[in-house]
Amino acid sequence: MQVGLRQVALSAGLAIALSGAASADVIKVGVVAPFSGPFAIFGTQFRNAMDVWIAQHGKSVAGHEVEFIFKDSGGPNPAVAKTLTQELLIKDRVNYLAGYVFTPNALAVAPLVSQSKTPTVIWNAATSIINAKSPYFMRTSMTQTQVSAPLADWAYANGIRTVATAVTDYGPGIDAEKGFTTEFKAKGGKIVDTIRMPIKTTDFGPFMQRVKGDEPDALFSFIPAGPPAFAFVKAYTDNGLKGDGIRLVATGDLDDETSLQGLGAASVGVITSHPYSAAHPSAMNCDFIAELARLHPGAVANFASVGAYDGMHVLYRMIEAGGRDGAKGMKAVIGASWESPRGPLTLDPRTRTVTQNMYIREIAKAPDGTLENKEIETIKAVPDLGYPAK
Repeated sequence: MQVGLRQVALSAGLAIALSGAASADVIKVGVVAPFSGPFAIFGTQFRNAMDVWIAQHGKSVAGHEVEFIFKDSGGPNPAVAKTLTQELLIKDRVNYLAGYVFTPNALAVAPLVSQSKTPTVIWNAATSIINAKSPYFMRTSMTQTQVSAPLADWAYANGIRTVATAVTDYGPGIDAEKGFTTEFKAKGGKIVDTIRMPIKTTDFGPFMQRVKGDEPDALFSFIPAGPPAFAFVKAYTDNGLKGDGIRLVATGDLDDETSLQGLGAASVGVITSHPYSAAHPSAMNCDFIAELARLHPGAVANFASVGAYDGMHVLYRMIEAGGRDGAKGMKAVIGASWESPRGPLTLDPRTRTVTQNMYIREIAKAPDGTLENKEIETIKAVPDLGYPAK
């Protein structure tokens, strides 16, 4: 009975929120992301990219002032994300939601989003199943299968026939493993070992010794960006895999621009797949990076930046078409195409994740001596390959 009463109260609260929001000439957007703690860099990257968008496009759309309300999720904490989202819907009466860095957080808010019928633009969380949990989810980042399957194609085309996989053991890592393994086997390649590493792993030496004993042509990996990537690349080199000719191929989380320089000279030659590189040679990307540097000197553009920047495009497009009418706004943006700093995007009507180019990148020395993710091949218009079949 208590559960039922809470559900009725929530339903009533959401109804009041939605009806009350229509009385003011302000469109409210709630942004849920980590703005403190060890994952605060995501929140900073989101806000920096938002500043670039606003500097270029203003803070009003079709006569509506856009107000952003930020909520600090701290990290991968589903209960906190759910509470904050509920506050945004009931107390703050937002018209749209955005952000959501972690898969568990996005999954936790799916029932609220569905119940309130609030368009929600995911800027990062990358597990394919997320969008299947609510028809109001849209995603401007990527999925790990989108990233890893093209890398498997590239690996086989470039003479790699045997691979050991080593991924961090949670949703995105398992998705990446599945995407790579399925595609590599379909091409005729062989997976000689499958390793899933605990998310809190700091010592990768034992895993590297295991891979070394497998003697594969290459090691495929998904590692979260940041300190784990430093330790992983160091272990790869220190344990002699690079010296033995075992190539390292990975998703672009490994060499994210915010941590790329810390990987050091040992990372030169590592191959990764991702939808964005700060070295992407387009005029729009150059403008994006220049404006980011002007507004936030020292800031680095990366996949989280463009996820938020393109998320702002989707929000503005919905507001322009529908105002507070979320259904009308979604109708206008689902299936839409536009140009991004990363290249051409289309919001796939079936998966509601952007179809986008994937870039095979090689860590290389830039002319100024720093490291860069040099694009060496483009796989065009890759959809979300892991979205559940009809």
